[in-house]
Amino acid sequence: MSTLTELVAEHTRLSGLAVDHLQRVVAEWQLLADLSFADFMLWIPLTDIQGRPEENGAGPDGSRFLCVAQARPTTAPTAHPEDAVGSIVVEPEHATLRRAMIDQRICREEDPRWHHGVPVRRETIPVCRDGVVLAVLSRDTNLAVARVPSPLEIAYLGAAADLCQMIADGTFPAPDAAVDTQTNPRVGDGLIRLDTGGRVVFASPNALSAYHRMGHASDLVGAVLSSITRPLVRDPFDGAEVVKRIRASLDGRPSLRMEVEAGGAAMLLRALPLRPRGAPAGALVLVRDVTEVKRRDRALLTKDATIREIHHRVKNNLQTVAALLRLQSRRTPNVEARKALDESVRRVTSIALVHETLSMSVDERLPLDEVVDRVIPMMTDVAIAESRVVVRREGSFGVVNSALATPLVMVLTELVHNALAHAYEPGARGEVVLSVRRSAGWLDVVVSDDGRGLPKGFSLERSRGLGLQIVRTLVDSELDASLSMRPRKPKGTDAVLRVPLLRG
Repeated sequence: MSTLTELVAEHTRLSGLAVDHLQRVVAEWQLLADLSFADFMLWIPLTDIQGRPEENGAGPDGSRFLCVAQARPTTAPTAHPEDAVGSIVVEPEHATLRRAMIDQRICREEDPRWHHGVPVRRETIPVCRDGVVLAVLSRDTNLAVARVPSPLEIAYLGAAADLCQMIADGTFPAPDAAVDTQTNPRVGDGLIRLDTGGRVVFASPNALSAYHRMGHASDLVGAVLSSITRPLVRDPFDGAEVVKRIRASLDGRPSLRMEVEAGGAAMLLRALPLRPRGAPAGALVLVRDVTEVKRRDRALLTKDATIREIHHRVKNNLQTVAALLRLQSRRTPNVEARKALDESVRRVTSIALVHETLSMSVDERLPLDEVVDRVIPMMTDVAIAESRVVVRREGSFGVVNSALATPLVMVLTELVHNALAHAYEPGARGEVVLSVRRSAGWLDVVVSDDGRGLPKGFSLERSRGLGLQIVRTLVDSELDASLSMRPRKPKGTDAVLRVPLLRG
């Protein structure tokens, strides 16, 4: 399914600033849908306001409108269970869409329409910016469920009407209002309506409960919200900032969300100015209790710190083991034994590098390029006495999880070392290249050398070398990958490794 930006770019010639404004509307409209108890759809015209076909494909059969985005309410049954994004409607059947554009005002259908057996009442709201209509919002209410005009519903619908009028005025959302749809408080979290003097005229039950958790024992209605909030907030600077932001919203300036702690509870607050047709109408304050979320976040931070400390200690222990093996290697007169100990030092050090990187990571993922680029010089130093071979990397491994990192680094270390140790004569020059290509589901690595090539009758499965035995074990049991070795033209060998990134 195409995104809003893709559909607008394909079917209109709107500027980047205009598209940004539509994106801000869509970022805020879950608030509108919940306050309105209605579905919202965003429509763009496929002809201009005067009805002339544009170059984007509109025909001569009258105005047509394309739905580019859709939102459903969480407070009421939807009027559109189907996905309408990408659908096109014509003006005769949806005359209020065109009328809202031409008149630049909110229009309402006189009679409900029937949609999939459900009576639906539609209102259309022009989306304006700098006096220009960019698109049209439709607000479709499912009338099949009778609603009791409770104080909550009246307050919700009143706030929705003011915000919709501000969209038609071009004053909502404000250009400098950054919206975080994941963490911003929602209508169901808690809503407070203020009059122009900052007094509470309505507080939803969840908002009242949130303030009770903050330490306010009595009702909110009739109280000046900034006056009762400031003494509740633990940090006096945060308390002053809350007062500042509530007053700013009453003056017509939008507010970013703010997190405060009060009475042992953590709350997110956000204040929205209400100024339909430019006239002050108070403000909306959304409240969300995030106490449990903060507790879980602190627990996760503690867990992450513990895991990083474990990786750090494992790294230290592995470095100690490597140092002991290196010391033993220097004291061993037997050449074969010294070589075996040096190879063990290399393997242990490779694993230690992975744990060192993980000890500095905020999650169990690490940039593998960084680890490989630190392992390569270590392998070159081991082989420098026997040959003058350059090792380099082409492409990027990207970020991988820890379960994949350790065995993959071990396999790459063994394959590169195998090339350095067996592909070249002592003192020979050459080049070993790690070529990496990453796709959505696979990591393809080729370790190429320009050395003497594979010995006659070579079989990877029957090889008795310890390094290749380690590689086969890790490829099969840890990586669930495939490995093959083939001659390289004009000379040398390619070790081809294919690792799945999406494992069950």
